[in-house]
Amino acid sequence: MMTRIIFLLTAAAAASHAQQWEFGGLGGGSFLNNVGVTAPAGSATAGFANGAAFGGYVGYNSYKHIGGEIRYSYLPTSLKLSSNGSEATFNGNSHAIHYDVVYHTNKRGAPAQFFVAAGGGVKIFRGTGTEHAAQGLSSFGYFTKTQEFKPMGTVAAGVKVKIGARVFLRTEIRDYITAFPKQVIAAPAGVKYGTLLNDIVPMVGIGIDM
Repeated sequence: MMTRIIFLLTAAAAASHAQQWEFGGLGGGSFLNNVGVTAPAGSATAGFANGAAFGGYVGYNSYKHIGGEIRYSYLPTSLKLSSNGSEATFNGNSHAIHYDVVYHTNKRGAPAQFFVAAGGGVKIFRGTGTEHAAQGLSSFGYFTKTQEFKPMGTVAAGVKVKIGARVFLRTEIRDYITAFPKQVIAAPAGVKYGTLLNDIVPMVGIGIDM
């Protein structure tokens, strides 16, 4: 799947008229909030465990300060339910695919470039564990071995620092914003979940100017 996604990102970038290219890879962490669960049995929280994050991008600079990026991130995180000190988990992961408009404070080729970015795309949530008829904390929700697509917004800020003629170190912090995936973690009758999920993703990596 990842090979197909990278191919699609590269092909989409090649369709652009821009001539000033850059591409790179990053790694870091994924830190998600939990949403509240209201149920007849009491209260709980639902969400995803913190985990690693890996990604890649193809970017271009069409103006002095403004450019764009097509990005993919892989986020291996387990699903979880928590209530009164008890916790139930289920293997899972998510994939974020999006396009960002990027604004650089300094021109291309400067020793350091601060940047902000905003964009949108889709986040794919996947439950990958083994379903069981009897599951812990089932009065608050059920883990499902399925996948769910959610529209996604994203904002980011970071800095690129040159470490070679065409190579730079890139650090950033990003927020992936989606509605909570209520099919991957399904609510029983009479149970209500919160709605908004923020995935804070700090990353560091290497980029190359072309």
